[in-house]
Amino acid sequence: MNYERQPYRRCGRSGLRLPAISLGLWHNFGADRPLDGQRAIVRKALDLGITHFDIADRYGPPFGAAESAFGAIHRQDLRGLRDEIVVTTKGRNPMWEGPYGEGNTRKHLLATLDRSLRRLGLDFVDIFYLHRDDEETSLEEQVGTLDHIVRSGRALYVGVSNYSPERTAEVSRMLRELGTPLLVHQPPYSLLNRGIEQSLLGVLEREGVGCVVYSPLAQGLLTDRYLDGIPADSRAAEGRFLTPDRVTPEVLSFVRALGVIAEARGQTVAQLALAWALRDERVTSVLVGASSPAQLEANVAAVDRLDFTGDELAAIDAAAKEAGVTA
Repeated sequence: MNYERQPYRRCGRSGLRLPAISLGLWHNFGADRPLDGQRAIVRKALDLGITHFDIADRYGPPFGAAESAFGAIHRQDLRGLRDEIVVTTKGRNPMWEGPYGEGNTRKHLLATLDRSLRRLGLDFVDIFYLHRDDEETSLEEQVGTLDHIVRSGRALYVGVSNYSPERTAEVSRMLRELGTPLLVHQPPYSLLNRGIEQSLLGVLEREGVGCVVYSPLAQGLLTDRYLDGIPADSRAAEGRFLTPDRVTPEVLSFVRALGVIAEARGQTVAQLALAWALRDERVTSVLVGASSPAQLEANVAAVDRLDFTGDELAAIDAAAKEAGVTA
């Protein structure tokens, strides 16, 4: 474990610190990939100071496969490191047939988390998230279940993902009254999706809640991957999570402009985009995926240059405006 490779940031007002760049298992972890390749990525993550591994019950394919893969890797490579890593998972997603197979009811959440723990081969996860809000289930039931999950020993901390600022503030207040603080919110955030700047970051700051963001590279758009067309083996070509219609001339123009700024900073476009997302101290960590150890190493190199001048930030905003990119 290399704790010197990157900075660690406190998660809100808690004492828990997370690496600036964490590994998300949304992509490239599942039954469709060789386990040895997944093991190599996780081992490289540890070499790069990544102690935080973000998963969900639905990640795969098939559903649950990412948790099963991580469980196998933990048995083979990480068994002696459980106290040095942070493992998270999420619930809410459609996981099996019938009325209890999804949602934020107490019935579903406890069942899906218990299934996750069996796939992971763990007694507890460090953080359990509600993956999305469920307006058909009262906040009292959702929050009460999160409190029970911590008190029952299934998780050390709890968080929410993709909740509105208003609902996040209410969940935080209710959990605080129960004595189980809301640790973290996980929203999307990137140079192509700046919505959390409008009010969510302010709510998190006031509530003392951390912020771990996903899709900081906009599913690969904020790289040089698509500058010369859509590669046959790319995520956009597959149409899974990123569709070809999002690879617009405006976006490509913006990415080319970012490339000029990044080159002057001694970075790639991807490294600049990750550093930009981390420029705000309210962002605890950014989640990146990786298809290879080399790609992960290149992304973590973003922490070597996290500072921005006012002129650089102005140039980035101007490039977005010039390209007609709105976030």
